[in-house]
Amino acid sequence: MTEIRHIVFDIGKVLIHYDPNLPYQRIIPDPDERAKFFATVCTHDWNIEQDRGRSWAEAEALLIGEFPEHEDKIRAFRLHWAEMVPHAYEDSVAIMTSLIASGHDVTMLTNFAADTFGEARKMYPFLNAPRGVTVSGEVGLIKPDVAIYQRHAKDFDLSPAHSVFIDDSFPNVEGARAAGWQAVHFTGADQLKADLLALGVGV
Repeated sequence: MTEIRHIVFDIGKVLIHYDPNLPYQRIIPDPDERAKFFATVCTHDWNIEQDRGRSWAEAEALLIGEFPEHEDKIRAFRLHWAEMVPHAYEDSVAIMTSLIASGHDVTMLTNFAADTFGEARKMYPFLNAPRGVTVSGEVGLIKPDVAIYQRHAKDFDLSPAHSVFIDDSFPNVEGARAAGWQAVHFTGADQLKADLLALGVGV
C-alpha cells in the first residue's frame, strides 16, 4: 500500500454546507417557480464560471441582459450568498483539525469564487488551519480538470501517488485519480474515517 503523505480536502459539502436554495426559498417561495429559475436563469453552469474566475459583475450583467425581468432575483444570488453556507460539518472539521494536530500535511482544493471564498474564511476560521488552499476562482481552473490537481501538486510540492483527495463529487474524485492521486468519495464523516484508515491514516 502506498504511504499517504498528503491529505487534500474539498470544502463545499465536505467541510461546510452549501445550498443555493436557502435564500431563494424566501425570494421565490413557489418550489416549481424556484426550480425553473435555477434550471433556466441562475444555472449551475452559470455559477461554475464564477468558480473559474469570472467576476460577479460580468456574470450578473450577462444574465440581466438576457432576463431583465429577473434582475433583482439574479443580483440576489451574490447578495445573499452567505445564507447559502449556513453551517459547518463539525464532524468533518474535527477530522481535518485532528489530522493537522497529529502532524499530517493537510491542504485544500476547492471550486470557489475568489471573493466568496474570502468571505467564507471570515465566517469559518478553520479554513485557515491547513497549510494552504488552491481556489479555482484564483487560478482560473476548475475540478475535475486534471490541470487543477497538477497545479495544486506543483504549488504545494505534493507527490501525487502519495496524496489522497476527499470530495463529495464523484467526477472530482475521478479527476484526482486521473491526475495520479488517490481519492475517496465523501459521503459522511464516519465513512471518511473508515476510508482514511483503509489507506493507513488513523484519525
